[in-house]
Amino acid sequence: MSDRRLCAAGVLATMLAVTGAAHAASDAAFGDWVTATGDGKVRIGPCQANPALACGTLIAFKLPPDTPPGPPHDAHNPDPALRSRPLMGILIVSGFRQEAPGRWADGRIYDPNDGKTYRSKMQAAPDGTLKVSGCVLMFCKAQTWTRAP
Repeated sequence: MSDRRLCAAGVLATMLAVTGAAHAASDAAFGDWVTATGDGKVRIGPCQANPALACGTLIAFKLPPDTPPGPPHDAHNPDPALRSRPLMGILIVSGFRQEAPGRWADGRIYDPNDGKTYRSKMQAAPDGTLKVSGCVLMFCKAQTWTRAP
């Protein structure tokens, strides 16, 4: 391939990547969401390592009344080395691939309440909610998250 064609192919690939990232950045699934139980708030947006994918971090949560004093930790994590990490700011939504505007699949959602990671999908609904569903082995969960004020 000539240098001119190689350069043109590189420019085209860069334009497509930038257009895709810009499109994904304005996706209806992105933003702050309150979980179905109302005890957590998750910020979803492009993944830091790969902006073509969607990720989300835990940005707020309500503690049960019987929680010991101090910042809550990831006590149910299956990895004992991670059980002492603070919950605030952990990545709980990761690796989602966009199927269509507002519709994402092939991702993972970590539930710090049970320490399980679910293969998941999510879709922004016309009513302004986010439909989230996932499975671990044969156990599946579906939830509706609401946009945070």
